[in-house]
Amino acid sequence: MANHTLPPRTRRAARRPSRTGLVGWAVIGVVAVLALVLGVGMLVGGAPSPAADGGAAPVAAAEPGAAAPVAVDPATLPESTTYTTLPGAAPDPAPDRATDGRVAHPVRETVVHDAPDGTPIARMPVTQIGDTWLPVVEQQGDWVRVLLPSRPESSTGWLSTADLDIKTTPYRIEVHLGSRTLALFRDGVQQAQWTVGIGKESAPTPTGRTFLLGAFTDAKQRFSPVILPLGTHSPTHDTFGGGPGTVAIHTWPTADVFGQASSDGCIRVPADALRQLSTVPLGTLVMIDNS
Repeated sequence: MANHTLPPRTRRAARRPSRTGLVGWAVIGVVAVLALVLGVGMLVGGAPSPAADGGAAPVAAAEPGAAAPVAVDPATLPESTTYTTLPGAAPDPAPDRATDGRVAHPVRETVVHDAPDGTPIARMPVTQIGDTWLPVVEQQGDWVRVLLPSRPESSTGWLSTADLDIKTTPYRIEVHLGSRTLALFRDGVQQAQWTVGIGKESAPTPTGRTFLLGAFTDAKQRFSPVILPLGTHSPTHDTFGGGPGTVAIHTWPTADVFGQASSDGCIRVPADALRQLSTVPLGTLVMIDNS
């Protein structure tokens, strides 16, 4: 992948997702993306933390008979973004399993826990590269487990449903590194398939399940009108053009890269594929395997 710069890490007010033609909700239209997310770094932000709202700070879980747990100030927790590493995050328990399509959007900045009502490990902002939408991979009562955009790769965390707007996307994206193809599914039915470029041997495209994290334009580049970052990172590069090594889907000026393993880990797609993928809701599951 050619170097690109992620959009600015400035805060902006949360907004509800909007896209014509999607079931009950929507997200990234290319025109909206071009208007909202131009620049050179990463967007993070959202509503005030629970502590700022006057709510009680979450506390770490305690063993029976142990001393009272110490309150954790949410303001001291790192944000869970593509820029951060969360050592306390648990790995994805089923990286090769499709989900039911549910995606969660925090309606206010909320705390990420390592288990239902467990230890706080991070804060989840309302917006990152556009609105934050995360795939739901498990639910226990009033808690859902979601895929996180942070390192380590395939990290997960638990969020309280009281802080979330949960919708369902009918789409799923599958990337098959062996055949070097990308397929778009809607309601389980394949809509299209394209031959794509993938990461070279020295900088492979990571496998597992991830998701569409956002969309942005990079005025310094001419290789792709829109770049679609995923919630995963290069296993060999700590950075792309000053960014955090986030893997993305984008197009390329020449067709000779399609069917080849020549990128630095990103997935290079034809222009028609990018146009269709740019209408898919944020948070949509992306399955990457070696088949």
